[in-house]
Amino acid sequence: MAGNSFGKLFILTTFGESHGKAIGGIIDGCPSNIELNLEAIQRELDRRKPGQSRIVTQRKESDTVAFLSGIFNGKTTGAPIGFTIQNENQKSKDYSHLENTFRPSHADYTYAQKYGTRDYRGGGRSSARETACRVVAGAIAKQILIIKGISIEAYVSSVGGISLDKSHKELDLSKTEDSIVRCPDKKIAEQMISRIEEVRKSGDTIGGVVSFVAKGVPVGLGEPVFDKLHADLGKAMLSINAVKGFEYGSGFDGVKLLGSEHNDSFISDVDGVSTETNNSGGIQGGISNGEEIYGNVAFKPVATIMQQQDSVDKEGKKVELDGKGRHDPCVVPRAVPIVEAMAAITVLDFLLRSKATQV
Repeated sequence: MAGNSFGKLFILTTFGESHGKAIGGIIDGCPSNIELNLEAIQRELDRRKPGQSRIVTQRKESDTVAFLSGIFNGKTTGAPIGFTIQNENQKSKDYSHLENTFRPSHADYTYAQKYGTRDYRGGGRSSARETACRVVAGAIAKQILIIKGISIEAYVSSVGGISLDKSHKELDLSKTEDSIVRCPDKKIAEQMISRIEEVRKSGDTIGGVVSFVAKGVPVGLGEPVFDKLHADLGKAMLSINAVKGFEYGSGFDGVKLLGSEHNDSFISDVDGVSTETNNSGGIQGGISNGEEIYGNVAFKPVATIMQQQDSVDKEGKKVELDGKGRHDPCVVPRAVPIVEAMAAITVLDFLLRSKATQV
């Protein structure tokens, strides 16, 4: 199975399955002599872990990371950083009924057809549990980026039809963690929570949108033609489980504007060159222009629902499938740190690439 690594200079490779002994990763290319706050890395994992509130899956995992290499006396050595996260609360028997049956909209069928075998316990390698490894790498990347004056924040901007009618500039993102749904607007957050609880009680699931913003990104990150900054950001976000869409800057709404309305006029002052507006989302020609990079990541409703569904077994015979196990009624509250992580890994990778091309 290929495709388990992301990045070109700051490279994350992950391993492990949802119901195996552990998941983990190797971070290659991390700069040396970086002092790491290990408690901050664990806090990022705590934001993603299951069982943290009443509106997420009740699987109980401490998600405690154990570093095996690449860190000495609290600092990175430049060697590969190896780490593991033990799986502590698997209930594999909850998935025994899926040994010969394919769940609708899951990876069961495609994995079986491609590899001739599959781990039906929680989806195995296709499980979103793998994203905990991304959060570890992202937490390290964020600590390196903050040294360079770059910050990355994400928040929930939509749950189903309930959406924030505000841009990130109009929000106090320091309040994102005040709500279990991770929406910085208290009134909208309460509506989102009520909707998720309503959906959960009916045995169904609901999707949503996580928005992100990267501030302090310098001019010049991005490698045209095929390694445009926004192209790799898109790949990073679309590689996250359950993601169905990605947009940055004006995104799809930009098609409603005329060129004269959409263009970002340049201005110059004592602080240098900037743009009057930022419909470009901080990226022009695939290269960062120094403005804020912002975008949206759309997550589908979780595929496992607590309702009966029609499906087929591995012989192609029709079966009726009952939903079992512990699953999120809405994935977006736990996806916020994952989106931040993938944005941080991408930006840091490009920052290192830009340094590598300078004489």
